[in-house]
Formats: sequence, C-alpha cells, structure tokens
Amino acid sequence: MKTLSLLCAAAAFALTGLTSLAAELKAGDPAPNFKLQGSDGKTYSLADFKGKQAVVIAWFPKAFTGGCTAECKHLKAEGTALKKFDVAYFTASVDSHDGEKGNAAFAKSLALDYAILSDPKKEFAGALGVLNERGMAARWTYYIGKDGNILHVDKAVKPATAATDIAAKLKELGIAAKK
Repeated sequence: MKTLSLLCAAAAFALTGLTSLAAELKAGDPAPNFKLQGSDGKTYSLADFKGKQAVVIAWFPKAFTGGCTAECKHLKAEGTALKKFDVAYFTASVDSHDGEKGNAAFAKSLALDYAILSDPKKEFAGALGVLNERGMAARWTYYIGKDGNILHVDKAVKPATAATDIAAKLKELGIAAKK
C-alpha cells in the first residue's frame, strides 16, 4: 500500500510539470543555456550574449497581476538607467507567449520597450531553481556575466523600484557602461 501511495504521489507531481525542479543556482555557478521566445517575436539564447554582454533576467510569477505589472512598468519607465550599461535585460515568466493572457499580450498592453521571455515548458526556470511550489517563477532577478556565470541572484525584488535596484546592482557588480 505504501508503494502505491508513493507511485500516486510521484505521478501527481509529474503531472504538475514540476519534475524539472532543480537546486537553486547561486553566484559563481554557470547559468544554463536557454532558448526562449520573447514578447517581441524574437528568440533569445544565452549563447547569443556569451562573451559579448552581461544579461539580466527578472523573473515574475504571472502576467497581468499587480506586482508583475508594477515591476514591468518600472523597468520601462526607468529603463534609461539600465540602458547606460552594456547589458541585455529581460523579464521572464513561465506564462505562454501567445493568447490573451500570454506574455506577448502583456508586453503589448504595457507598451514595453524590452522583451518578456516565455518559458511555458519550465525548462530554464527549473534549471535555475526559480520555480516555486505552485509551479510559477519566484520574483527573483538573475545577473549573468559575459562569461555565462551567475554573478548574483536577487531574491528580495521590490516591483516598485525594480529598474533602479537593477541599475544599482549592475554598478556594484562592475558591469561596464555602454560605449
């Protein structure tokens, strides 16, 4: 009976799509490569930036919700602070790209000038360890160096000051200014 219970629990866990949960990656760890569709219709990969630019990925739990809207709006409103650095920056979630509640519609509703990455299969989010127990991304921001290694993980993101906080962290990490 105990074996049957364990099998049922494992099957239920697999059906939730959370089988890709991994240990949380931290500063110094190599960032896993990703290939994700952006809200702008382009596909982005970490390999596109390796050796060229640092990358910031600000994960949020769910498109069209209060905190996520505030965070994305602040990144747009204060984006000039981020554009001073030689960095590619994105927001990301495990929401789908398409549909009325997808990231493309969310980005369009906010007239964003940067891409939201969609990871509906939860592969990249799972590899980073950013998925929470509900199968959504935690509100964490990853800073990845030109070398592809994680420089910092911010687990105390404040949506209302996201852009200015990211800019301050980029300066603290010594990310070069754009030339």
